[in-house]
Formats: sequence, structure tokens, C-alpha cells
Amino acid sequence: MKVREYASVIEQKEIAAGIFSLWLQTEQIAGEAVPGQFVSVYSGDASRMLPRPISICEAEPDGRLRLVYRVAGHGTEEFSRLRAGETLEILGPLGNGYPVHDILEIPAERNLAQFSGKSGNDDPAKRVLLLGGGIGIPPMLQLARALQAGDGTKVQIVAGYRDELFLTEGLAAAGKLSIATEDGSAGTKGNVLDAVREQGIAADVICACGPKPMLRAVKAYAEENDIPCWLSLEERMACGVGVCLACVCQSKEVDGHSHVHNKRVCKDGPVFRSTEVEL
Repeated sequence: MKVREYASVIEQKEIAAGIFSLWLQTEQIAGEAVPGQFVSVYSGDASRMLPRPISICEAEPDGRLRLVYRVAGHGTEEFSRLRAGETLEILGPLGNGYPVHDILEIPAERNLAQFSGKSGNDDPAKRVLLLGGGIGIPPMLQLARALQAGDGTKVQIVAGYRDELFLTEGLAAAGKLSIATEDGSAGTKGNVLDAVREQGIAADVICACGPKPMLRAVKAYAEENDIPCWLSLEERMACGVGVCLACVCQSKEVDGHSHVHNKRVCKDGPVFRSTEVEL
């Protein structure tokens, strides 16, 4: 159930160049949120009518909500100036998140050695691989924590950065963390799939969030190796609730709303099974 409310700022700090961590106290939204959902954040400037969609990084039962975002324009620059005690209008939780229950139900039956490149594997635990790139990294934190509740499930996280790292402490506490950087300053030099291949990381299930070129590569990798995969798409949004059709992506099925081969990222997604969408 989506709610529009004024949330109070608990804390905000810059955790990397242009990347901000904002903790809010909400009345209902945090308690309703599931991993992979987002909120629409409204500007205090009346000239900026459209809200900015920001993925949920953490949602606590006590109502605390964490948003980690990049300053990319006037709206997010305005948000970055918020201080403790101020209020912010938000709508959420929005969209469909990762199907945690379905992911935990997938059996660990495949021969993982074929993906790891190793001679054998007698570990019966299911391995869930989370791939986050850039500002697609924050949603992986809440998802990893939710998946930790699954008995016999191992969570492996690969976070891909341009150069400067953020959220590594929280990610390392939520699963086994590997890092890729474009400049090679930390971890594997390259992207998240370069790290997967270099380190021989095996997976029964893949969940990913990041820029479209990364998701396109992850989709191809998952389908080539017959690994169930869910992708969280990043698209420019206007209404955030599925009315305006500004954030559609190409789908294999005909959408019941638009009657064409499109899916609304804000309403039908942002999380899709990789086989549902064309990238």
C-alpha cells in the first residue's frame, strides 16, 4: 500500500563524492517496504513539479528509512542540503521489488562447478549472487539482509564502482563481498561480471541492479548459463505510479495497460525476471 507522507530527517551525510546517505523517520512507508522498491521524493520548490524516484537502501521496522542517492540535478542537489529535523514529502513504497520468497524457494540442484570453473563442489547451500553497479548498489543491502533469513542460503555480493567505494562495511556484514572498480583501484579491474569470472563465483540465482549496459550483460550471462535472474531497471520516471507511460521498457508480452510490447518500469517493475524484458 503506497502512502504519501512527510518524513522527518534523522541524519544525512556525504559518503562518497556526490553520493549521499539520507535517513528518514516515516510513519508507514518503511514498515511496508520490501527490497527493490523505491520512493518518490518531492521538491520543496513549486517549479519542480515532478518527484525524483530513489531506491530504498534500508527499511527498518521502527519506521526508519534509508535512501542512498547520487546528486544528478537540481532536485537531488536540493535534497543533499537537508539537515536533521527538517521534513521531506515522499510517496511510497512504489513498484514491485525482488520476490524474496520465490528466490529462497529455488532449489540448489545445479552443478555449480560448471560456472565456477572448479573441479567439484560438495557444498549443498544455495548461492544467491547479488550484482550492484554504481547507484544500483544501495538496494542490494536490504535485499542481502532479507535473503540472510533463508536457511541454507549463501549470499554473495559483487559491487561495481567507478573508483570511490561506499557502503562496503554494510555490504560485507550482509554477505560475502567482492569488489570491481573501473580504474582497478580496488578489487578486480573492470565490471561486476569481470569479478565473477576472475574469482570463479558460482550462483544458483542472480539479482542485479545497475545501468542498462551492465544489466544487458548480466541478462545474457544468466540466460547463457541457465541461471534464474531478476533485474531492477533504471529509467527516467515522471509520475512514478504507472499512469504517464514515460518509463516503459520493451517486453516479450503485451502489456494489458498500453496493449503493446511494453512494461511500465515504475508500476510493473522496477524488478523483472530477466526473461520478461528486452534490453
